Amino acid sequence: MNRLLNIADEARLTFANLADTASDLAVPNLRLGVTGLARAGKTVFITALVHNLIHGGRLPVFNAAAGGRLTRAFLQPQPDDAVPRFDYEAHVAALLQDRLWPQSTRQVSELRLTIEYESASYLARKLGPGKLNVDLIDYPGEWLLDLPLLKRSYAEFSAEALKRARAANRSEIAAPFLAELSGIDPDGPETETTAQMLSETFKAYLAACRQDSHALSMLPPGRFLMPGDLDGSPALTFAPLDIPFDAAPARTGTFRAMMERRYEAYKAHVIRPFFRDHFARLDRQIVLVDVLHALNAGPDALTDLQVALGEVMTSFRPGRKSWLASIVNRRIDRILFAATKADHLHREDHDRLQAILRKLVAKGMEHAQFKGAEVDVLALAAVRATREATVKHGGQELPAILGTPLPGEGVDGERYDGKSEIAMFPGDLPEDPESVFQTVESISPNSVEVDSSLQFLRFRPPRLDRTAEGMKLSLPHIRLDRAIEFLIGDRLR
Repeated sequence: MNRLLNIADEARLTFANLADTASDLAVPNLRLGVTGLARAGKTVFITALVHNLIHGGRLPVFNAAAGGRLTRAFLQPQPDDAVPRFDYEAHVAALLQDRLWPQSTRQVSELRLTIEYESASYLARKLGPGKLNVDLIDYPGEWLLDLPLLKRSYAEFSAEALKRARAANRSEIAAPFLAELSGIDPDGPETETTAQMLSETFKAYLAACRQDSHALSMLPPGRFLMPGDLDGSPALTFAPLDIPFDAAPARTGTFRAMMERRYEAYKAHVIRPFFRDHFARLDRQIVLVDVLHALNAGPDALTDLQVALGEVMTSFRPGRKSWLASIVNRRIDRILFAATKADHLHREDHDRLQAILRKLVAKGMEHAQFKGAEVDVLALAAVRATREATVKHGGQELPAILGTPLPGEGVDGERYDGKSEIAMFPGDLPEDPESVFQTVESISPNSVEVDSSLQFLRFRPPRLDRTAEGMKLSLPHIRLDRAIEFLIGDRLR
């Protein structure tokens, strides 16, 4: 674990792993982490996965389901009393009844799904039906970007944060914060008013970086953008100072000493408990990535996303699964990177979207595979909000997508009411994934009805058809079955 935990934390983690191992003797358990940066679709992915398994969705690539070996899937009571339950029922209601996307992930939550199945092995079937508990751990990807801070001093954090803030693609966004910082003497006396003022301007800069027009991803500390019940606490009231990365220890009573003390409190009371109690106990991981969001913002956003994903990969503990070793030091043996919102593109571009994501995570994949973990990349839509069609435009037949924009979405002054379905012509992604890091071609759809380029157009979740018996079908998707097979399929054989 690169000594990220102290002795007491390591002992607590070992006891937690022992408890998990003991429960596995009765019913095997798999802890699956689901993460991604803001708006990547974590909540939708978990909801769609559970809904399709419980309601017998169409999952042809998921072998246990396709082979008729999946007996049933059902939810169990929350296994961890101190962790909020993932509100599956509310999220399903938002998708099916309101046809609205559920609220984004703001904290760690958990849901236990139990799968009963028949083994593919004749001998195993003779021993009786199989059962697997899958604990789905939902957490913000921004929190992953904090884990590398455990190995960095306050001076190193400051130097890196200010280097990013002064970069060409950020200096204008960071101008108010940098102006505030320029008038502060790190060796001057500590004052709460100055600390709050500097921290707020730093948080405003981070929030501005995340806006759609910039879509930047490297924005630690992650809790600054989603503070929760820690909002206003000293542990979240600090900012980087203009000091060398190898600066000598701060003198007591100085403003720098105050900032450094709060930075260390952030590590001790925010980052370390998350690593110990949640992240270090994962068996497998899916990382959802909104590549289209970064593509629309341009090469700077893509490059920043690539750096952020590299930081994410350094936080994982990949390796082959070992029953004995996992009692003390758990390893993530499978990692899936998924480019979400594939339904915003025609299927002809899905391979290109996947290739761009593979380019973004190439170095991290090599590292994880070297350590013995299996890593895969795919393009998916956990809930498919559009359909494909061919339309005529300007005398040409074009591949199009059909969907109902969310209420208030619009283009060229026209606003949609959330009821009308429209046809959109998606532009083509470049064949060479390298090219998007220099000149990004517009991948936003061009309306067949309106001859203009769209930056973003969010579609409503689909209206589900009903069977002859009046039962609603499961949520439609693109490659959700492939993701399920990779993440848990080998545990159902």
